[in-house]
Amino acid sequence: MPHPIMFDDSDPILGKLREIALALPEATEKIAHGRPTFRCGKMFAMYGGARKGETKVRRDHALLFIPDPGERRALEQDERFYVPAYVGAYGWLGLDLALDVDWAEVAELLDASFRQIAPKRAIARLPAAD
Repeated sequence: MPHPIMFDDSDPILGKLREIALALPEATEKIAHGRPTFRCGKMFAMYGGARKGETKVRRDHALLFIPDPGERRALEQDERFYVPAYVGAYGWLGLDLALDVDWAEVAELLDASFRQIAPKRAIARLPAAD
C-alpha cells in the first residue's frame, strides 16, 4: 500500500526548496514515503517529517538534510534544528521552514548535504566549498 501524499505541489516553500535543490548538478526529485525527496543517486534532502519521538506531529514545512560533520555540533546547539524521526538515527537533522527562513542558509545546508552523498563527478561541477 503506497504512502499518502503529505505535501501540496503549490506550496511556495516547497517551490523555493525545489529551485535550490534541483539546481545542484544531477539532482532529481522523487516522491518517497509520501514526501518530496531530493537525490543525486542517494537522497540528500527531504521536505517534511516529524521530530524524533513526535511521530504523530507532522512538520510539513521542514527540511531534512545530512549536516556537514564539522558543523553538526553547532547546528545541534541551535534550537531551530532537531533530530528527525526515522532518518535522525543516520545522522540527519531537520530545520522547520515554517518559521522565518534564511534561504541563503538553506542553500548552504543543501550544498553540504549534497556533498556528503553525491558522486565525485557531480561534486566537481560545484563551486569550491567555503
